[in-house]
Amino acid sequence: MDNNPAWSRRGFLGMGVGVLGAAGLAACGGESDSPSKVQAEVPQELIDAAAAMKGSSMGMLSQKLYSTAANDALDSSIKKFADTTGTKIENSLVQADAGDVVAKIDAEVKGGVARDLAFMTDSRFVAQFQALGDLEDVTDVVQALTAKYGEPCAEAKNFCVFDGKWFAIPYHFIGIGSFLRKDWMKDKGISPKDIYSWEELRDLCLEISDPAKRRFGWGMTVNRSGDGNGMIEALINAYGGSIASNDGRKVTFNSPETVQAVTFLGDIYTNPKYKPMLPPGVASWTDTSNNENWLAGVLGYTRNQFSVYADSRTKKNPVHANTHVFSDCIGPATNNPLLLGQSQGFVVFKGAKNPALAKLLAQYLVSAPALLGVAKEAPGLVMPAWEKVWDADPFFTSGDPAFPMLRKITELKLPLNTKNGLAFPQKASAGQQAVGSAYVLTDMMQQVVQGTAPAQAVTTAHAKMVQIFNQQGLPQ
Repeated sequence: MDNNPAWSRRGFLGMGVGVLGAAGLAACGGESDSPSKVQAEVPQELIDAAAAMKGSSMGMLSQKLYSTAANDALDSSIKKFADTTGTKIENSLVQADAGDVVAKIDAEVKGGVARDLAFMTDSRFVAQFQALGDLEDVTDVVQALTAKYGEPCAEAKNFCVFDGKWFAIPYHFIGIGSFLRKDWMKDKGISPKDIYSWEELRDLCLEISDPAKRRFGWGMTVNRSGDGNGMIEALINAYGGSIASNDGRKVTFNSPETVQAVTFLGDIYTNPKYKPMLPPGVASWTDTSNNENWLAGVLGYTRNQFSVYADSRTKKNPVHANTHVFSDCIGPATNNPLLLGQSQGFVVFKGAKNPALAKLLAQYLVSAPALLGVAKEAPGLVMPAWEKVWDADPFFTSGDPAFPMLRKITELKLPLNTKNGLAFPQKASAGQQAVGSAYVLTDMMQQVVQGTAPAQAVTTAHAKMVQIFNQQGLPQ
């Protein structure tokens, strides 16, 4: 499995360095933002707790970030912990959008060869692993972190807790946002707003488009991709539709609200009126395509994790200064955006060979010193998941104009309600997460683009969702 292209391996040998050697490295760190120079101190209480584990080893899986420098910064923090504690930690990167990541990791757990620790997006994966029986209870770690750092981000309390127990440790908050080219808007005399309806956004994207100048307003695909999934589901929710009931157990997808949303979205990709705002090749885009085209300066709007924002800032791309950030769009069923954000959560797998060391590493990596190097290489994409970590360094609170908005999202009073009784976040559901992994939503939209009537495409997608929920132990 390690030879699969979806996985890559990074090994660190920290044995033999010792605490004094590590302290010497830290003293050389200075104040540089470079992850190769920043040496985040390991708290003494973690060093003491790891004393009995000196000479032991563990394996870790890290969800690959869009920023290579951010991945390197994480490696630096892991190496610091290994050096300081005299342990060996092997870190492997995993591409979460490979499509079969849950099945692969579940096979490793069942085969007794799983890594000890991993971090995965809580709203996409944790419920699936928990339903498969792959995760250890980590309530003790979350309680210890809460005593030290205050409350974790609001959405994590929904996606990481099952039957009152925590099965994932909130690691870092993932900024998700919508981005518009404010210079293109200025050229058309359009003033930026904080909230748009989906209809307003569509019309704005058409107005700022100019194919002759390589300006394409609508920078989103409905091809198989995490971004496509996210956009489709967000739009459907804003119209008052949802994959499942609020308890996460019953498929409720086939509704008039869903059909209305799918009809609206399908029209963007099939109506000749909107062709000028669609970039060439958008029908076959993958997960990185909107990032690449946004950074190339040819898109007027995209919706993404903050990876595109982070990359434009760290690489001094001129698109950064011309980016208007807003949270998300509203629809007929909403007065305010339903954007919750996401967080990465640390999970300890059943059968882990060194769970105690894994839990200590997780406690170190959530701290401000360890997180700061990663956050500076992925600003907005990697933000604190814990209340007091936000206040531990001025970078988190004032390092970018977008950061206060992101913090507000982490502290939202949940749930957020629609006019027709939906409440978000809905209860974490293995069925709903498996639907996302199977790309049922993007496949449905592809049918619409190819000529299937929206109502028929929704009916077909609903049937697929019923099958998936049944397979996940949620009989319909």
